[in-house]
Amino acid sequence: MTHDTLAVPTYDDPTVVVAAPAAGAGNWAGAASAVLVDGVFWLTYRVRRPLAAGRGVTVVVARSDDGEQFEPVAEVHRDAFGSESFERPVLVPVPGVGWRLYLSCATPGSKHWWVDSLSAATPEALPGGERRIVLPGDDTMAVKDPVIEHRPEGDGLTGRAGWEMLLCCHPLTEPGHEDRMTTRLLHSDDGLAWTDLGEVLAGRPGEWDARGARATAVLPRRDDGPLRVLYDGRRDAMSNWFETTGVATWDGSRLVPTDADPIAAPHGDGAWRYASAVALPEGRTRFYVEAARADGAHDLVTLLR
Repeated sequence: MTHDTLAVPTYDDPTVVVAAPAAGAGNWAGAASAVLVDGVFWLTYRVRRPLAAGRGVTVVVARSDDGEQFEPVAEVHRDAFGSESFERPVLVPVPGVGWRLYLSCATPGSKHWWVDSLSAATPEALPGGERRIVLPGDDTMAVKDPVIEHRPEGDGLTGRAGWEMLLCCHPLTEPGHEDRMTTRLLHSDDGLAWTDLGEVLAGRPGEWDARGARATAVLPRRDDGPLRVLYDGRRDAMSNWFETTGVATWDGSRLVPTDADPIAAPHGDGAWRYASAVALPEGRTRFYVEAARADGAHDLVTLLR
């Protein structure tokens, strides 16, 4: 089965939005999320260095008029949160508040992660915004890499008005196997206090996503069809950090992966992960993806479909 290239971000001459901070493996720009508000693209992404140089060091917020040329307007450093590393951030406008930046934070000296947040009137003010821990995780579960959308009409996965989150969860109960991942669905009235509605996506034994499945983007609905979601997956522990992208369909209670082959970059370690989707007024979709390049670094790229 082949992918519908009008709906998913297959590799085809993408444009580099943010280059890796340096050449070589472990130097990555990506794990991004993006929104389009009043004709302006707002993008947030993490900048990562190799393990010896500190991993996910900063999260950047940037703006663009065309979706390709971005100007950074704010930056948050992991030290401000006592975090060993950052992973995927999420930037969303919040009615009556302004903006909120969700941050995936690593607990030093452990495999544990939690989700934190900053809220402020403008994106530029986020580094000094009001901080609140959103999901602390616990001794048995690390939580990170959320996908968050405000759905006032209740037209999302839950069918309820309010906020929806797809959350990546890593079990911590078996040492050496903390890289495994599943996705859970959560709902909130305010985007801060969340109700867990259960697991909705997991890896499939014997398949390319056997080691785990992490939702990364809810695709714009086309022609009143079912909701579809992009997700990261990998076959084994050795493929950690080099995930590729698959498509799953919402059946009303779970996300069901399609039988299509995963989408991969043709270079380096093949990573094609953390896809984000922005619906455009003319009906197309702009995607942002973290993509491997030949020297082992990862660039943040964009494509139109």
